[in-house]
Amino acid sequence: MKQPPKWKFAVMVWLAIYPTITLVTFLIGDYIKNLPLPLKTLIMTGILFPLMVFVLLPILRKLMGNWLNK
Repeated sequence: MKQPPKWKFAVMVWLAIYPTITLVTFLIGDYIKNLPLPLKTLIMTGILFPLMVFVLLPILRKLMGNWLNK
């Protein structure tokens, strides 16, 4: 299968990650606000990375497949 242009893939990733980071920060931000920055980052990436790789990007890839491959 042909790879989409990098700029289109970047747009798709941004469309997934921006609202997800915003939502996760809204949901757990108060609980982790007093933790050291490296621990906050560890928690956020521990939630966001699997969510992006196994859920959001595959869904967006299907939804945006026609546009990505034009």
